[in-house]
Amino acid sequence: MYKIETFEEQSFTMYQLSNADFSAWLTICPERGGIITSFGVDGNEQLYLNKETLYDRSKNIRGGIPILFPIAGELKQGKYEWDGETYELPNHGLARIHPWEVVEKKQEEDQASITIRFVSSISTKEVYPFDFDVLFTYTFGSNKLLIEQSFSNLSDSEMPIYVGLHPYFKTEHKKVMLKTDAKKFLDFKDNEVKEFHGSVDMSDRDESVVLLGAEERKVSIELGTGQEVQMETGSEYKYTVIWTERDKEFVCVEPWMAQAGELNRKKELVMIDPKETLDTFVSFIVE
Repeated sequence: MYKIETFEEQSFTMYQLSNADFSAWLTICPERGGIITSFGVDGNEQLYLNKETLYDRSKNIRGGIPILFPIAGELKQGKYEWDGETYELPNHGLARIHPWEVVEKKQEEDQASITIRFVSSISTKEVYPFDFDVLFTYTFGSNKLLIEQSFSNLSDSEMPIYVGLHPYFKTEHKKVMLKTDAKKFLDFKDNEVKEFHGSVDMSDRDESVVLLGAEERKVSIELGTGQEVQMETGSEYKYTVIWTERDKEFVCVEPWMAQAGELNRKKELVMIDPKETLDTFVSFIVE
C-alpha cells in the first residue's frame, strides 16, 4: 500500500508519497511553489537539490522540479505589454514564488496522489492581470511520476500562458543523450540554430539549448547514471530546454510550451478562453 505522510523540515510542511519499503518516494513542498524536492526510484534519488535555497524564502530554489507559470523563461527587461498596459513579471513567472494549497490526497495499492492549488490574488493581478485557478495533481507509483495540470481562466478575457517544468536531474555527467525526433537545436551560446545528432555536451557552459521541430511529445533522456528517463507531455509542450551550471551535479531537461520571451513576441502564446480550462500533463518514467 502506498502511503502519504507529512513532516516538518526547517519550518516547512513536507508531503511524502512512498511505497511500503520506501524504495520509491516523492516529496513535495507546497509552501515553496508546490515544488517536488525529491523523487526516488529503486532506492536512487533522481533529483538534485540545494537545500540552502529551499530553506531561504528570499531565494529561488536550485533543484527539484519547480513549476513555471504563467511563463517559462525571462522577459525583455522583465517587462511585457498587454492591452496597452506595461507589467513586470519575474523570471519563470509566479507559481514558484507563491505558496500552494493542498486540496486532495489519495492512497491506493499501487500508487498515491496529491493535488495542490494556486489561485490568483490582488498581488498576482498587479503583475499578471488575470483571474486564474491552477491545479496540479502529482500521481506517483513505482517508477512513474504523472503530473496532471489544469489551468482555469476565471477572467472575462482570453488569458495567455506558456508553462514549463524545470526538473534538475542529478548527475555528474554533462553529455546528455536524447532520443527524440527533433532535428535541430538553438544554441544560446552563439544564438545559432544547429543540427541535432542525438546528444548535447553541456560541459563548460552555462547557456541553455532548445530542441526544435519535434513532432512527437516523447523524449528519452540518458544522463550517464545507468538509468533512462522517459518524458512524455501533452501537445502544448512544444520545446525541450536543456540547461546546467558549471561544477554543479545536475542537468535540467525541461518541457516548455514556448520559448523564453514569448509574452514579448506574442506569436506562440497558449490562449485560454474566458471561463474555460486547459488540461494537460507531463510524465516521467525511470527505467
